Amino acid sequence: MITRFVLFLVLIFSSSYLHAQITNEMEDESRLYAETKQINQFFRRFNGEEDEKGERYYPKDKQFRNPKLRKKYLEMLFDRSNAGISNDLKIQFVNDVLEKNDPAILDFNGANWFAEVQSTFTANGKAQLVTLFMELEKHHLGRRWVIYKVHADRFDPYFKRDTVPVGKFLHPMSHELDFMNLRKAFLNRDSVTQYVSKKFEPDHLSVFLYEVKRGGLQFKSVDQVKFHFFQIPGWYFELAEFNRPGYNTGWLISNLVKFNNEGDEALLRRYLHHEIN
Repeated sequence: MITRFVLFLVLIFSSSYLHAQITNEMEDESRLYAETKQINQFFRRFNGEEDEKGERYYPKDKQFRNPKLRKKYLEMLFDRSNAGISNDLKIQFVNDVLEKNDPAILDFNGANWFAEVQSTFTANGKAQLVTLFMELEKHHLGRRWVIYKVHADRFDPYFKRDTVPVGKFLHPMSHELDFMNLRKAFLNRDSVTQYVSKKFEPDHLSVFLYEVKRGGLQFKSVDQVKFHFFQIPGWYFELAEFNRPGYNTGWLISNLVKFNNEGDEALLRRYLHHEIN
């Protein structure tokens, strides 16, 4: 009698354990299918070029860039924890992307997208934050990532424009003196920017390269990576990586902006590059 009862308990617990194991495996599998693990996969899902299991679709496949599949994926590709992206804005974006007569496609090798790489360098033993802006450029038969802009707060003091109304200047007849009055211009290094053209724009990349080459900055780590997209006409979105439990994880759209005016895009680009506050 006892033996039967023990066997009964063993069967119950075994069955429960097996059920839980199968359920967990199914949940893990579903999470795997839902997570956008790589940037390339984000492109494929945005464009409707892979199925739910991550299997690629090619131009000859019936489901390749299917509008229904794309709509399903696009709704999954937003960071749902961000209350700043309203549902109405998401709907407008999806509708514009899936415009029946001219659907928008992301182009990995195309222009109008770039990476923002937050990095840590060391200078004199102290940590220094440096933002590297990177883009793809043609290289032989392929492409490569290159640094095209840099921003570091430590460089800002060297580029502050002097706002003195009149200030110091070189007399328009200085050429008749062979510009000998330049000696005065360089006596005070704090006012040297008063002698610079109004067209001058700070170039942190040049200073950054100088500092790295002379050993003043040493690379330590990459802290965060974001991607900025301007490939969808009339829209901007930011792509960031989220590592957290659940299905809404991986590379997701973390910011979304619709341009209402002609100059909005140029203004936003300048803001992202720290060219304006």
